Amino acid sequence: MQRLGFNEEHTMFRDAFRSFVEKEVVPHQEQWREDGIVSREVWRKAGENGFLLYWADEQYGGLGLRDFRLSQIMMEEMARVGETGFYLHLHGSLVAPYIDKFGNDEQKSRLLPGCISGEKILAIAMTEPGAGSDLRGMKTTAVDCGDHYKLNGSKTFISNGILADYVIVAAKIQVEGKEKIGLLVVERDMPGFERGRNLNKMGLKSQDTAELFFNDVTIPKANLLGDPGRGLNYMMECLAEERLIVSCINHASAQSAFDWTRDYVNERQAFGQAVAEFQNTRFKMAEMATELDICQVYIDRCVEALNDDQLSAEDAAKIKLFSSEMQGRVVDECLQLFGGYGFMDEYPISQAYCDARITRIFGGTSEIMKEIIARSLGLA
Repeated sequence: MQRLGFNEEHTMFRDAFRSFVEKEVVPHQEQWREDGIVSREVWRKAGENGFLLYWADEQYGGLGLRDFRLSQIMMEEMARVGETGFYLHLHGSLVAPYIDKFGNDEQKSRLLPGCISGEKILAIAMTEPGAGSDLRGMKTTAVDCGDHYKLNGSKTFISNGILADYVIVAAKIQVEGKEKIGLLVVERDMPGFERGRNLNKMGLKSQDTAELFFNDVTIPKANLLGDPGRGLNYMMECLAEERLIVSCINHASAQSAFDWTRDYVNERQAFGQAVAEFQNTRFKMAEMATELDICQVYIDRCVEALNDDQLSAEDAAKIKLFSSEMQGRVVDECLQLFGGYGFMDEYPISQAYCDARITRIFGGTSEIMKEIIARSLGLA
């Protein structure tokens, strides 16, 4: 099926990034999974090749290519090799846009160049031990002390949490006597900023997911993004793009699982014939191929909408819900077709099965997505 909105330049970009992945990612994947973290070197290599914040203005060292399809291509190519720890998309497409959209000129000049080169790695800290999807329930506070804030609290499940040099932290701030949410940039070596353990997880083994602690951290006012009272609005504004990012990964990962399975069932013999010759296999593969194609068209249309600044929260919720639930079904069916070998970690389908479970939770649970969609329908 012909993809919506893709052209020869996108094909050239895909070829270049695929070569990068084969050279700089694939040889290290097993070690990264054992270590529970990717190397800083691969971040620098990605920066050298122009794959970090490609959309940023040239004055900061970016390429000025504001086309989300490039992020989409990178996510697809990472999924093709089953890489789920090198979070380029979080760094470049989810966190850095906060600086681009809500930061001032000084902040952009100071923060973006290192993020583009790969010398500085980004994370965002919203989730707390007692507050997941309920952002208003957060307890982390930033007290206004004149020329700086004093930040106290903790965050958990923070992707890139160990590697991050800059962490955008959501905290409650008193603004004109009212409790609001602000966004503060916490830097690696600030006194009082501590990292907890690299969390053990069911999947995403090479992704450094950590607890973060803030004990009277002095944050200069120069590290406040935008208006101190509009942090919640900023996060809501960026959630649609975040959910599209998750959706692209969901589909690409499911497509890769399907491709691995198609190869396997054509080669695997049972009862004197290829597994692909059994009607059950053929019907299951046909069903999955149909779901994958339908999902791909919806995602590509949402990417077009995002590029035109027209992606709605409702459409983002719909594709996030559909893609994550579809991914769960497809990866489960694929593992079943692998039989006992699918349960072995040496096969990528086993890792994909574990990696897929989180996608119905992070970026907003499936239940939250259903609530957003229901509200858009005018349901009480």
